[in-house]
Amino acid sequence: MTKPQAYIKDLNEFVGKEVTLKGWLYNKRSSGKVKFLILRDGTGLLQCIVFKGNVSEEVFETADSLAQEASFEVTGLVKEEKRAPGGFELDATDVKLIAASVDYPISPKDHGIEFLMDHRHLWLRSKRQAAILRIRHRIIKAMRDFFDDRGFTLFDPPILTPNACEGTSTLFETEYFDLGSAFLTQSGQLYAEAGALALGKVYTFGPTFRAEKSKTRRHLTEFWMVEPEMAFFDLDDDMDLAEEFLEYVIQTVITERKSDLDDLERDTTLLEQVKRPFPRITYEEAVKILHEKGVDFKYGDDFGAADETIISDHFQKPVMVHRWPAETKAFYMKRDENNPNLALGVDVLAPEGYGEVIGGSQREDNLDLLIERIKEHNLPQEYFEWYLDLRRYGSVPHSGFGLGLERTVAWICGLDHIRETIPFPRMIYRNTP
Repeated sequence: MTKPQAYIKDLNEFVGKEVTLKGWLYNKRSSGKVKFLILRDGTGLLQCIVFKGNVSEEVFETADSLAQEASFEVTGLVKEEKRAPGGFELDATDVKLIAASVDYPISPKDHGIEFLMDHRHLWLRSKRQAAILRIRHRIIKAMRDFFDDRGFTLFDPPILTPNACEGTSTLFETEYFDLGSAFLTQSGQLYAEAGALALGKVYTFGPTFRAEKSKTRRHLTEFWMVEPEMAFFDLDDDMDLAEEFLEYVIQTVITERKSDLDDLERDTTLLEQVKRPFPRITYEEAVKILHEKGVDFKYGDDFGAADETIISDHFQKPVMVHRWPAETKAFYMKRDENNPNLALGVDVLAPEGYGEVIGGSQREDNLDLLIERIKEHNLPQEYFEWYLDLRRYGSVPHSGFGLGLERTVAWICGLDHIRETIPFPRMIYRNTP
C-alpha cells in the first residue's frame, strides 16, 4: 500500500503514522551508524533519522550519498520531538534519490551579498529567504482580505500608459507601435479614480515602476503597490481607512506568521503596538519636531530618510503627516480650503527607520482647478482629457492612498535592505538573474 504523501507543515496530523515526504536536502550530519537528514519541502524543515539497523544497505548508502540540495523521497514514522526543527522528526524506513546536486554553490559559510544576489535563484531556498517570502504572501492575503471584506472591488489598471501621474522624469519609456511613446506605470491611481466613480470603492494591486536613480536601501525600480480609491471620502476618511488597514495587516501577520518571524529573530514589540489611533500631525508640526531635535530643515522641502526616522521615532508607532506644502505634492491633490498653499495629502511614516509606507490624498474634484494644476505642472492636457472627464460628468469628493508592498515587508520582517523583500529585485545596478 502506498504511504500517503505529507507536507512538513501538516505533520501534526500524522503522528504515529508512516508517511512519505518529498523535498531537498537542507543539511546532513552523521554519527556512526546514524544519518541525520534535514529535509525541506517548501513548508518547513524536518529531521529524518536513518539508522543503519532499520534500513537496507542500499538505502543507507543512498542517504550517505545525498549532497546539499539533492532532491529525494523519504518514508518513515512520524514522531513528536520538541527539540527537533518544527517539533517533529521522522524515523526513516526508505530513502530514494530523485536527482543529485553536485557542488551546490551556496554553503553554510558566509558569502558576500553580491555573490548571493548573483545566485538569487538559489538563495531563495535558504531558511531566511523562505520565511520572508511566506510572510510576504501572508501580507498580500491580509491586504486582499481587508478590502474584499469591506465592499471594495479589485480594479486592474494598465501597466503601459500614455502619460504619467506625476511627470515623466522617473518613468521607463518604450516605443508603442505607431502611437509614439508609452510608459511603464508609476501608479494605478488615476485609473483607480475612474473605477471609484464607477463602482464606489475599488483597489488596485500590481507592479509599478520608478526610474529613480536611487541606490538607497528603500528603493527598487520594480515594486508592488496596493491602491484603494473611494468615492465620497475626504482626507479624514482616507486617514481613518489607512490606519485601520495598517493595523489589520500587521496584527494579522504577526499572529499568523509568528514562526517565520521567530526564524528571522524579529523583535515584534513595536509591531504589536501598531494599533489605532495613530498620531496625526501636520507637516508644519513635523518640521517643528525636526527643529526641536536640532535638524537644520528648510520648510517646504520633502523629508529625507533621516528626517522620517527622527519624526517616527518621536512617537514609536506609525505617524500620519498631513497637509503638506502644495508645491511638494502632485497636481491631483486637492488644496486645503482654509489655506490653499497646503495640499490635502498624507504620508504614513513607519517606525524603526522604515520611513514612508503610505502616501495618499483627497483628490481635486473641481474641473477648473484641476486644469489649472495641470498647466502649473507643465503637463500635456490632451493626455489627461479622459481624467478630466471624471470631473465633467458627476464629480464627487474622493480620496485614496498607495502602500508599497516591499517597504511593508521590510518593516514587518525587520530587514536592513529592501532587496530581500521580493523574489528577484530590480535595482538601478541590477536586473539579473
